[in-house]
Amino acid sequence: MATASAQAIVERQTALQLLYRVSDALTVGICGILVGEFWFPEGGLASAAPIHGFLTAFCAVATLIVFPACGLYESWRGRSRAALGVRTLAAWSLVAVSGLVLAYLMHQIGAVSRLWSTTWFGAVSLALIGSRLVLYQLLGNVRQQGINAKRVLIFGYGPLGNEMYRRVHRIREAGYHVVGIYCDHDDDTLPSGVPILREMSDVTRFVRSQDVREIWLTLPMAACRDLCDVVYQFRNDLVDIRWVPDIMSVELLGHRFSEFLGLPVIDLNSPPDSRITGLLKASFDRVFAAVALLGMSPLLVAIAIGVKLSSPGPVLFRQKRLGIDGKPFDVFKFRTMVVHQDRGVTQAVRNDPRVTRIGAFLRRTSLDELPQFFNVLRGEMSVVGPRPHALEHNEMYKELIDRYMLRHRVKPGITGWAQINGLRGQTDTVEKMRARIEFDIYYIRNWSFQLDLRIIARTALHGWTGKSAF
Repeated sequence: MATASAQAIVERQTALQLLYRVSDALTVGICGILVGEFWFPEGGLASAAPIHGFLTAFCAVATLIVFPACGLYESWRGRSRAALGVRTLAAWSLVAVSGLVLAYLMHQIGAVSRLWSTTWFGAVSLALIGSRLVLYQLLGNVRQQGINAKRVLIFGYGPLGNEMYRRVHRIREAGYHVVGIYCDHDDDTLPSGVPILREMSDVTRFVRSQDVREIWLTLPMAACRDLCDVVYQFRNDLVDIRWVPDIMSVELLGHRFSEFLGLPVIDLNSPPDSRITGLLKASFDRVFAAVALLGMSPLLVAIAIGVKLSSPGPVLFRQKRLGIDGKPFDVFKFRTMVVHQDRGVTQAVRNDPRVTRIGAFLRRTSLDELPQFFNVLRGEMSVVGPRPHALEHNEMYKELIDRYMLRHRVKPGITGWAQINGLRGQTDTVEKMRARIEFDIYYIRNWSFQLDLRIIARTALHGWTGKSAF
């Protein structure tokens, strides 16, 4: 019975996918014709250069080949709508570019109307993405009613299995229904109303008799042997097996799926993405720093004169700090203390006699940090990031605070998430430093360009002044 049901499902999905492919091809063709009616009112595509009709037909047929290869007709249950939109746009762009390249090779590219081709590309993009998002929403609404829900068994229950169970109930539009749980130990978080299986033989019978469509392996990383046993046990069954790695138990920066030496790997301690978004951040840093230094040049000159007149010594203070991946660099600040010889690093305290009069003002307003924009221009720092600590502090706190050195997986910043939340100034206790590190790790894990802009805006509006600034 289960085999017949699975075969019926496969046949129905095949028919729907074929219908979907034809619909996409028709969308490309119809949009080309309608746009032609708009830009060539005297006769549509028939009155335009023949290359327009050829491109319309070619791209419509090409979608039947390219779109399936790009995975547009795979199941999108539980996956991001944004990712679906991006993949759709990428697939259609590949088809459109292929058509233009072919027109170029045919020496017809000069006859293609730019207005028609641009409008056609935009119209098809909106139609393809819009139709998928609407269908995604409609299917989600249907699945929320329990229709077309996939029957799932969770194998190996613990914190991760409990999290997966809760997400199934929270994201009901994904269309999953947990019908059984395998757990060989007592657990207070086991849900009521769901059959609990204790033996592997029970799992096999249950999957085959209850038409289970997917098995989710939520075993701990140490249970690799059990994982292999499950895969082997169901090698001849038409059931999807998903392994959900217990990454939550590894408290590092984050994780990213990638390919290494031709094999899939999970990077468990991956810093924020350094590709397009990383390039955007680096470019923004340098532009922002250049504009800031140019705009504040009169203020910088005035502060430099004030520091020089306050006491003998250099205008700038340099100190070794650790940058990204532990690379040392010289951080720049306006000198706020009298020149002195100090073995090790002694943090400034309230009413510190070493602080000059103008230095106290600079420290209280954080204006002493402005020369660090030169560090940003040199690529050693970022506008936003964890504040760099003295080398001696790194050596001391890395043994006292877990994950302390993870903050060095990104460039240090002039301002940061910890600073705008009041965690600046003297860190004279381990608890204060631990709180700052927690904010730094949160920033690294949740980094986005929007978060950087938010931190910069709060720094500009409220600055770093406060009770902890002295």
